[in-house]
Amino acid sequence: MSIIAIIPARMASSRYPGKPLKKILSLSMIEHVRRRVSLCSFLDDVIVATCDSEIVDEVTSFDGKAVMTSSDHQSCVDRVAEAADKLTFDIVINVQGDMPLIDPYSLEQLVAPLLQEETLMYTDMMAPIENESDISNHNVVKVVLDVPGNALYYSRGPIPSSEKVLHGSAITRYRQFGINAFRKQSLHTFTNMPRTPLEEIESVDMLRLVENGFKVRMVSSSYPMIAVDTPEDLEQAEKLMIRDSISSRYM
Repeated sequence: MSIIAIIPARMASSRYPGKPLKKILSLSMIEHVRRRVSLCSFLDDVIVATCDSEIVDEVTSFDGKAVMTSSDHQSCVDRVAEAADKLTFDIVINVQGDMPLIDPYSLEQLVAPLLQEETLMYTDMMAPIENESDISNHNVVKVVLDVPGNALYYSRGPIPSSEKVLHGSAITRYRQFGINAFRKQSLHTFTNMPRTPLEEIESVDMLRLVENGFKVRMVSSSYPMIAVDTPEDLEQAEKLMIRDSISSRYM
């Protein structure tokens, strides 16, 4: 069983342009992500996929692997699929390039259901929402699940409805991180489907699967990860990095 990770990244982020090369302590954000993912002993390869030569230069300066992709992709998963097209693998993990505190063990947890269930095609990572402000934060993608733990819907708005979730409710709110795993054939299935209306409205790749009736198994992580979408997020990531136990393994 061959498992690889591809890290999509681009300079022209609509929310925070140039963020892959922003420094956190002594390293760029994309290099933090690449090194942390590379700590996973079960991975056969780790590749950065980008449409920007600056990112390629940054990654290769540290002897990392990077490939150029089209600048036309509207979806991170479509960028991953282009990079993966000529590679040999069974499972690919899509790790967003703006996750500098990615937990290697969580990636192992993400892949586990695909190894245990032959008919399962997709998994996606989530975590409980701990900050009340994240519920209304448009940059935070929320997800609700069915009883077996598959995604019912993703939204940038509050779901379930804030007005209906009472204090002390047994319902746990979850956020999605955009870290997902695909079997090779299921990645082709994804890219061969056109973008869907809800995918475009919410700007969430995985809604393409949900709208077409595919099962996406959600996997929860308890590690304090953060997606960097703003300069304030970068500051928070740096504060967390200072006391992070994983960074000492690669810096």
